[in-house]
Order: sequence, then structure tokens, then C-alpha cells
Amino acid sequence: MASWNSIKLRVTYEVLGWSAFVSWSISFYPQIILNFQRKSVVGLNFDYAVLNMVKQCYYLVYNTTLYFSPVVQRQYGNKYGHKQMNPVALNDVAFSSHAVLLSAITLYQIAIYERGNQKVSKAALGLAIFVLIISAICVFIALRNRHWLWLISIFNVVQVALTVIKYIPQAVFNFMRKSTEGWSIGLVLLDFFGGVANFLQMITQSIDQGSWKNIYGNIGKVLVAVISIMFDLLFMFQHYCLYRHKSETLVEPAKSQDQQLSENAASNAV
Repeated sequence: MASWNSIKLRVTYEVLGWSAFVSWSISFYPQIILNFQRKSVVGLNFDYAVLNMVKQCYYLVYNTTLYFSPVVQRQYGNKYGHKQMNPVALNDVAFSSHAVLLSAITLYQIAIYERGNQKVSKAALGLAIFVLIISAICVFIALRNRHWLWLISIFNVVQVALTVIKYIPQAVFNFMRKSTEGWSIGLVLLDFFGGVANFLQMITQSIDQGSWKNIYGNIGKVLVAVISIMFDLLFMFQHYCLYRHKSETLVEPAKSQDQQLSENAASNAV
């Protein structure tokens, strides 16, 4: 792997990388805290939560393998040139590890907190199962040919695709309810800043190397940043423009059907 040509650009790269790590890592907490305070996950789309968990797992495998495995790094050098730097930084590994943990906590909250009549759709579950089956097939192919870079590149494509798909249910959910209540705007703002810092980090490395090959070599990282920024802008528009006067519509968690039946029975008895 190549080395840095400019100390200033290297420092800038590290600052941007860890800024992205901090922003993206902290972005998980506003939603978790909001769920805890309300003791409810009403307003958080469960399809988003499930697909995000799957996405983060694939991203973790990609980052840790390319960062730590000499075999994969050698295959990367053979494909893109041994003078190219590793496109995965330590902050990428740290973020994806943290993201898997926090995504799991969010799913746990969905399991234990009030969720009204919300549930994970069959489409989301079907997509997750389909992705796992395809991945298993790819693993068997890679085992036979030792094409590890090819395998994690497939995983990278999967996590980019899931990044696009995972936001759609939440955006549609907000639109159908005409409200963003239950969906943390803090998550959105921090995710936006993390995406910008992450994108600028990759540009900084390209400027130092005088080549865009690191962009091609880790196109997933760039696309994730761009896609996240685009959806974050949409969520900001929903929160601050479209539905800003409707933030109180779901202050109280939606009651489940069992709760409603119990209350109706009690009132009839009286």
C-alpha cells in the first residue's frame, strides 16, 4: 500500500475521518434515547430498523476484512495497483463495529417497548432472507476460488443497496402519517454531518494521491455518504417544512388493539 505525500492532507484526512465517526456514531443515540424516554417505538419504522441492522453487518464485514487481512489487501493491490492506499480507515472499522451494536439495541427496544399496531413487513423480512441466501452462495463460490476481494466487494454492493432501500420505508411512513413524531431529527442531523465528512475524507485522499482509484476501490463508502446526505435532506424537509406544525400528533404512544379492547370493556362495565 502507498503512503501519504502531504502531511497536511493526511492530518485533514484523519480529522475528517474521525469527525465522520463521531457524528455517525452519536447519530444512533438520539433515537435510542427518544425511544427510552417515551417507552415507545411508535413512529420509528421497523422495516428501516431491520434493514439497517443487516446493512451494518455487511459493512462491518467489508471494513474489517479489507483493513486487517493481508490477503485481501494483496488482492486489492493486484486489482487497483500496489501504489494505491487502503481505502478503509481505522475510523471506518470503529464506526461499523459501533453501528452493529447500537442497531441491535434499537431492535431490542422494538421488542420490549410499546409499538402500537406497527410490525415488520413481509417485504422487509423477505428481502433480508433473500440477501442472506445470495450471500451464502457467494461465500461458497469464494471458498472454492479464494476470491476474497470479490466476496467483500459483493458485500459492499449489498450494503450500498440496503442503504438506499432502508430509508424509503421511513420516508413513506412519515408521509403517510404527515408527521415525523417518533423519528429523531437529531439522528438525521448527525447522520448528515457524518456523510459530508466521510465524503470529504475520500476526496482528500484522492487529492493527495493524484488519483481517483481509491474512489473506485471503495465506491461503496462514497455512495453511502451521498445517499445518506440525500435522504437526510429529505427528512429535514419533512421535519422543518412539511410537517413542522404536526410534531405533537404522536406525543402519546399509539395504543395497541388489546389496550383499546380492555378500555372499551371497562367503560361498558361502568
